[in-house]
Amino acid sequence: MTTQLQRYRVAVAGGDLAVTRWGEADHIVLAAHGITASHQAWATLADTLPDDLSLIAPDLRGRGDSTALPGPYGMAQHASDLAAVLDDARADRAVLVGHSMGGFVMAAFATLFPGRTEGVVLVDGGPALGDPLPDDVDIDAVLAQVIGPAMDRLARRFATAEEYRRFWLEHPAFRDSDVDPDRIAAYADHDLHGPDGDLRSKVSADAVRADARDSLINDDVRSAVADIAVPAVLVLAERGMLDGPEPLYHADAVDGLATQTGPLEIVRVPDSNHYTVCMGPAGAAVIAQQVRRLAGEGG
Repeated sequence: MTTQLQRYRVAVAGGDLAVTRWGEADHIVLAAHGITASHQAWATLADTLPDDLSLIAPDLRGRGDSTALPGPYGMAQHASDLAAVLDDARADRAVLVGHSMGGFVMAAFATLFPGRTEGVVLVDGGPALGDPLPDDVDIDAVLAQVIGPAMDRLARRFATAEEYRRFWLEHPAFRDSDVDPDRIAAYADHDLHGPDGDLRSKVSADAVRADARDSLINDDVRSAVADIAVPAVLVLAERGMLDGPEPLYHADAVDGLATQTGPLEIVRVPDSNHYTVCMGPAGAAVIAQQVRRLAGEGG
């Protein structure tokens, strides 16, 4: 995709959502990022998609340039925000793409707004993670176990923007990857705010806690994949968040998954981890291929 991106804001409950759009085509791909990420996670995909598709990706409520938006959070609220994004784009329907928590968001969107959903690409997220947890679970303890380093990052302070760029460039998921270093730096820069000497991530820890609780406990969210009524595919990373050998989704966790249309199609991206499956060129190429296929089927 060669068209210059546009950045703008869309009115939603409680304020304005920051949105980025690549391309001017009427055929829309709508993307939702992960629990502590931003629209910058989709820049590689934007480069990979053809010019007859436009990619629209907001900073979800509580993240990036939407960090000031208040709660309530949760998958249904994010889905409602995304419906407002489609309204603003004057788009009736879109192919949905969601990475990590964004997969849960898009599964919820597909069930809440089935008439606006052309197809769904879930990227290392969307199906329930393990057994349901009790309502009184210590969500901070769960987050420490599942995304501990990401939560630690939200509490850290950085002296300079360069220090934060180095943090991401040296992150285990990116250190030996083929993700463009300039893209990693842009991802870092967009996430950073505050005065020199006291810079920190824009991500709201309260938003992360609320969204994690919703995706781990809410039965409607946990079962949303089964209720998708349009073509869908699950794209999985081979390795985990820190590039370790354990993936987020083991084979036994996804075997037998189905939507209303039949068994959920599963595509694995070799030599990818939870970050590079979205931001790396190989992962983006697989996602783009699935998006093109679903856009063709829906068109």
